[in-house]
Amino acid sequence: MVDPIGDGEVAHNYVGGEWREATGGESLNVENPATGDQLGSIAFSSADDEDEAIALANGAFEEWSTTAVEERIQPLFRFKQLLEEHQESLAEVLVTEHGKTKAEAMGEIRRGIENVEVACGIPTMMQAGHLPHAAPNIDETAVRQPLGTVVAVTPFNFPAMIPLWFLPYAVATGNTFVLKPSERDPFTANRIASLVDEAGFPDGVVNVVHGGPDTVNRLITHDGIEAVSFVGSTPIAQHVYETAAGAGKRVQAQGGAKNHVVVSANANLQFAAEQTCSSAFANAGQRCLANPVAVVEDEVYDEFAELLVDEARAMEIGSGLEEGTDMGPLVSGPHRDSVLEYVETGVEEGAELLLDGREQEVPEAGYHLGATVFGDVDPDATIAREEIFGPVLALIRAEDFDDAVSLVNRSQFGNAASLFTSDGGEARQFRLEVDAGNVGVNVGTAAAMAFFHFGGDKDSFFGDLHAQGDDAVRFYTDETVYIERWPDN
Repeated sequence: MVDPIGDGEVAHNYVGGEWREATGGESLNVENPATGDQLGSIAFSSADDEDEAIALANGAFEEWSTTAVEERIQPLFRFKQLLEEHQESLAEVLVTEHGKTKAEAMGEIRRGIENVEVACGIPTMMQAGHLPHAAPNIDETAVRQPLGTVVAVTPFNFPAMIPLWFLPYAVATGNTFVLKPSERDPFTANRIASLVDEAGFPDGVVNVVHGGPDTVNRLITHDGIEAVSFVGSTPIAQHVYETAAGAGKRVQAQGGAKNHVVVSANANLQFAAEQTCSSAFANAGQRCLANPVAVVEDEVYDEFAELLVDEARAMEIGSGLEEGTDMGPLVSGPHRDSVLEYVETGVEEGAELLLDGREQEVPEAGYHLGATVFGDVDPDATIAREEIFGPVLALIRAEDFDDAVSLVNRSQFGNAASLFTSDGGEARQFRLEVDAGNVGVNVGTAAAMAFFHFGGDKDSFFGDLHAQGDDAVRFYTDETVYIERWPDN
């Protein structure tokens, strides 16, 4: 049953089909970032807790992996229905512990549900291939088989959607699954686990283990884990990739981003300003697909900057549960302090402060910050290069379209890039030349639907196979080639 967070609630582990107290001895308070009030706490796991979870998952794998694929997807169908039935109350839990607006939370959960829908098609997606007469009197067949127990380590910014990038595909392909959610907003993961339980998955197929960095390091190197999925900042993604791969695991690690939007002289500037504002400031900028840098052709720079600042200044800032709120708080006090340091750095490095979020009207309680827009930012400035993960947007002038594309490609990151234009030739050039894994044209946020993989390039991704779609199926399976010949008697 999904319901609001209870006063003093403790986020426990969900292991082997049961709720179990973590025994690591360490705990962390969970706050409502809109008010700063304590909601409850999270208990961290011990090595013994993790060993038990993985042992039970490995035990469940033996039967689950040989369960008929049509039977494996039946709990997924029920899970999808339960997510839809409880979408609003789950969104309220998410908003309360994370801070994003309710509309954003509802959209996030909908994106997660779409992945469950796609994974229900595993009977078709998991098929490999068959070639009769591959050689004289020989037929060959490729067969996909599950790996074993897999783990996903997921971040705070999308506590519902990102676990659902992995869970549905992992279990539909016959694996068992261990989730280590962010310690900042653990109750959303637990509510999802309660729906998993209600959907009727066999005990041990889906598990949730709470903890901090020590828990992550033990899980990603554990002998009982076959594959690791991770989403987080680039330094940690690289650590997870190198550590888990060094321990012999299959790894996909999504890192940080510094996405750019290019505004061409041929763009619909009002539309571009609206979409750029939404992309940069939705979820208080705490998105790996946010576009915190806008590269604007000089010919239209001044007009676009004015339109953008007007859009950003009009945003209502407050609790995500209140009607009319456009932007909620940052996830925590320390994170807000980090973003404020970047704002001060931008000022010190000489960027023009077109809109100062520190001076906007925000609620006194909680960890709010208004939208901040810097103009005429040097492409080498700190705020133009480093991931801030907050509501801070840098505007950069480009001499022409070629210069704009070049400025995008200077970034060490390659998660996403978007272009606003009415010129088809520019759109084609952008698609062919820009170095990013998710590319949008006249799309503020280049987020792929669940039946396509979620891209990532350069320092934004470590691995070979991404989340979602066919990539997820290939990541969670090994392909065996079966070669058969029947000589004549």
